[in-house]
Amino acid sequence: MWLLCETYHDVTYFTPESRAATDALGCKGGWMGYFGMRAAPLGAVAPEMVISAFYNFHPRMVRRAIPYAWQVASPEQYLVTRLTGVDRALQRMIGDRDLTEAAELAQEAARNAPTAGRPLAAANAIIEPPAEPRLKLWQATTVLRESRGDGHIAVLVAASLDPAETLVLFAADHDVDPAYMRQARGWSEAEWAAAAARLEDRGLLDGSSITQAGRDLRTDIERRTDEAAEAPWQALGEARTRRLAELMRPIALALGEQNEAMRRNPMAIDVVSALS
Repeated sequence: MWLLCETYHDVTYFTPESRAATDALGCKGGWMGYFGMRAAPLGAVAPEMVISAFYNFHPRMVRRAIPYAWQVASPEQYLVTRLTGVDRALQRMIGDRDLTEAAELAQEAARNAPTAGRPLAAANAIIEPPAEPRLKLWQATTVLRESRGDGHIAVLVAASLDPAETLVLFAADHDVDPAYMRQARGWSEAEWAAAAARLEDRGLLDGSSITQAGRDLRTDIERRTDEAAEAPWQALGEARTRRLAELMRPIALALGEQNEAMRRNPMAIDVVSALS
């Protein structure tokens, strides 16, 4: 369910339509648009709040965009802009499919997504869902993925993995190019090497290779993250969760085939390969 929801949600930031919408708003570069749109539900917060909530981005990468993004436009304007980009991207990639049933099921799941101790989930959950089914579905998947993401951060903190260490261990586990990951999240080569050294001291890395202890920790992190994200699907029930997955699968495949961000990304997912 995470993969299906993530794929639908991700048209928010990494599509030509989204970039065009934030450019029209006045953003200077795609990352200002990204941070502005994703942080907008929190209000015009200081960069430190975004650094905390987003976790694995380097603080200086956030500070290049926040608080300057709030000088370009208000959080309310960013919320309108992100829906504009989403709507146009979805129209291009999946057309006028009837998403009414999927939207209703996803909204029910989202109403049961945990928000306590989960700031991005809580901020998105209080936004009134759009009436248009494809946007209503998008709002629901956004609440679900941010709730899961907030829970994931809690697990990382409990595992004593700081933001840089999290990325280094993840990249080693998934064989992601470290240079690509550093560029995507703003960490320098020296900072990456220092994080790798700390992981090696803990026996989680051996040089650039993940150890069995590292794999075990990564497996435990993902298991605990999934467990912390079960509530929406338990509330929806097995039959309706399976029905939502059935409805979402062809949509996710269509988006995976057309959205470049779903083939190369810091999450190391290839939607088409995963669902085929």
